[in-house]
Amino acid sequence: MQNQPNSALKKTHFCKGMQVFTREELSELSKNVFMAMGATKLDALQASDVLTSADVRGIDSHGVSRLVGYVALWEAGRINMTPEVKIIREHKSTFSIDGDSGLGLVVAPKAMVIAIERAKQYGSGWGAIQNSNHFGIAGYHAMMALPHDMIGMAMTNATPFIPPTHSKEAMLGTNPIAYAFPAGAEKPMVIDLATASVARGKIEIARREGKVIPKGWMVDKHGNTSQNVDELKDGGMLTPLGSLEELSSHKGYALGGLVDVMTGVLSGANYGKWVPPFVSFLPMLPNLPGKGLGHFVGAMEIEGFRDTAEFKTNMDHWIQSFKSAERVNTEQEVYVPGEKEYRTEEYRIASGIPLNDRVVEDLEGLKKKFRLPIL
Repeated sequence: MQNQPNSALKKTHFCKGMQVFTREELSELSKNVFMAMGATKLDALQASDVLTSADVRGIDSHGVSRLVGYVALWEAGRINMTPEVKIIREHKSTFSIDGDSGLGLVVAPKAMVIAIERAKQYGSGWGAIQNSNHFGIAGYHAMMALPHDMIGMAMTNATPFIPPTHSKEAMLGTNPIAYAFPAGAEKPMVIDLATASVARGKIEIARREGKVIPKGWMVDKHGNTSQNVDELKDGGMLTPLGSLEELSSHKGYALGGLVDVMTGVLSGANYGKWVPPFVSFLPMLPNLPGKGLGHFVGAMEIEGFRDTAEFKTNMDHWIQSFKSAERVNTEQEVYVPGEKEYRTEEYRIASGIPLNDRVVEDLEGLKKKFRLPIL
């Protein structure tokens, strides 16, 4: 039961204030910008692949719109475009990596390759990464395990914008978790979620599009609920998954804490309020407990648990049974995790990637800065 592209996407993809580009165009631009910053061609291709993967899957908050942010961090001296990524500790299936302040878009895929190789040797591979930077969509790294018929996972800590339940001090980032499970005839199931009520990038999208954000996404600096899209500029914060205590925000807080410990404390990276901010204009806090941003990646061979073919057959059955679950509204489809992204990917590969006019302006600015051909 393969899913067909959703025709409703056409209405949202091509609207006023949008311009459409192919993935190849955006990949070429991103690659050239990264190379102009000093990256090798191989690293630049890898970084641009992560960014445009987000765009083509419909995760616009983590695509080429982030390119200006990476440039700003590089200009601030916080990103090393020619890092010496190395293993600093290892034992059988586990290892720790120092990313040498490199792009997370490059460091995390290198760590995932090692995790997959360890999984081939030991049945599973687990890597903790310190001294890195923002790594794009977590799902990209988890999905690297799929061609090997493995289960992949990835997580990262991030700029602290989220207070613990009962607090008004930002201590956690959106701290995403991703898992990718191979299937047979069906598309793989990809779970990629922030442990916040919303990814910070979606706040930026709402700001660019002049929209009011839903209640529960943010609080002001005093901890009161706010729908002001510019609240972050005045000390406002995002809320943990669950948004408010009566809606179980403590569970989102716990999940965000789990990610912070696995990616920060375990790896030797920074954690809590000391995690380096993605925006270049915010200062680093003093007395840092670790090095840079932290990630955690893993890969598991299915054969150690059961026959891979049987697992994939049962995954097909799982997906099909959930897709056919009785609907509340017969017109509203039941989706499985990652399905919307696959549909968007099919559509955007065929019809192009829409970019907000403001994002296009930012990209044109980068092209002028680095004297690249006009987009």
